[in-house]
Amino acid sequence: MPKVSVIVPVYNVEKYLPTCLDSLVQQTLKEIEIIVVNDGSTDNSLSIMQQYAKKYPDKIKIYSKENGGLSDARNYGIDYATGDYIAFLDSDDYVDRSMYETLYQKAVQTKADMVECDFYWVYPQEKRVDSRKKYRNEKDMIMRARVVAWNKLYNRHFFNHTNLRFTKGVRYEDVDFFYRMIPYLQKVEYVKQPFIFYIQRDNSISNQQSEKNADIFKVLENILQDYRQRGIYETYHLELEYMYVRFLLCSSFLRMVKIKDKTIREKLLQQTIDLIYEKFPNWKKNAHFYWPISAKNLYMLTVNRTTFTWYSKLLGR
Repeated sequence: MPKVSVIVPVYNVEKYLPTCLDSLVQQTLKEIEIIVVNDGSTDNSLSIMQQYAKKYPDKIKIYSKENGGLSDARNYGIDYATGDYIAFLDSDDYVDRSMYETLYQKAVQTKADMVECDFYWVYPQEKRVDSRKKYRNEKDMIMRARVVAWNKLYNRHFFNHTNLRFTKGVRYEDVDFFYRMIPYLQKVEYVKQPFIFYIQRDNSISNQQSEKNADIFKVLENILQDYRQRGIYETYHLELEYMYVRFLLCSSFLRMVKIKDKTIREKLLQQTIDLIYEKFPNWKKNAHFYWPISAKNLYMLTVNRTTFTWYSKLLGR
């Protein structure tokens, strides 16, 4: 029985796949299962996967399916995972050799539902560490979460118990998945070491700005609806309000101003500010925007309909 199942969705990444798979088969944790899901690749990715499976038959399992996107491939892999814990890794990234042994030991020692670690942003000319403090509680997690799925180790029984899966067909699937997961987590641990090398490439989905950026509106609404349906919305109202505004005024805003089509860009930016004041008209009364004091909070507090338009025009030039 493997201790960890690592699910790797693959779609046309022949340039990066060998580095990814090398980092997995060389893990210091020997009881590891590498589930490689070929999501309808049309390049040489499947051939590379088969070469590695032939060389490491005790570690690598290949499953092929029609192209359905990242979420669909991850869900497909979850159903085949047999390890005590599950991890996800994007096929254009790679990991430190000791990552899964370190996270597994932490999970077992603390009986955690999830263990999170730091990672590197890897650019062509440099790399920098993304590091955070340990979450104080689930409310703190809602406000400060690193929503990516791949810097975490999850207890497999957690998936069986909650039947939680990634939503198919939308961008920002990690945002949707992580916030819906938070209320289920009983025990979360953190390892303050960067184990993952997050490769930044211009043609990746996350760096392509288009009308698909509007998916963030749908995803955030799904999260709010999920909390309402579970009867916990009021418990986390202030944190959800902060999260909602932060996403739309920070990371989402910076992506939308890069959309080249002016008509689409202006439409989505207008929708952004309209939704903020429609959903949370009194958001500036939320104490989370005032403490702790930070540059990000100070920036958000300067935003109103007039300044938002000014910022949009300034950055969208």
